[in-house]
Amino acid sequence: MANLTYKKESYELIGVLFDFHNELGGGFLEAVYSDAIEYELRSRKIPFEREKKYQVIYKELALPHQYIADFVVYDKIILEIKSVAALNDRHVAQCINYLKVSGNKLAILANFEPERLTHQRIVL
Repeated sequence: MANLTYKKESYELIGVLFDFHNELGGGFLEAVYSDAIEYELRSRKIPFEREKKYQVIYKELALPHQYIADFVVYDKIILEIKSVAALNDRHVAQCINYLKVSGNKLAILANFEPERLTHQRIVL
């Protein structure tokens, strides 16, 4: 546990998620949670970029499809937001793809289930 990638930053970010989940609760659309996250990050002066686009390169060709990460926080942590009954392998694979195309090492996959907030750290 002591050697977590970006330990301080990720703990602070997860604290932000729990703070506003305690206020809003579950059951909202992803866009509502994204708006609340943006508000909290701004108010705490945490650097972020919302809906950051990443180009996929294949054999030196930029493919037309882009990946769009919900947030990039501290210019190094991908934050992907979901509001589903349960996370699945597709959600994790999405984060792994974001990490591959971005060159970042850590993604946090947060799910605002109706009853609780769950999250996963995904490290490449």
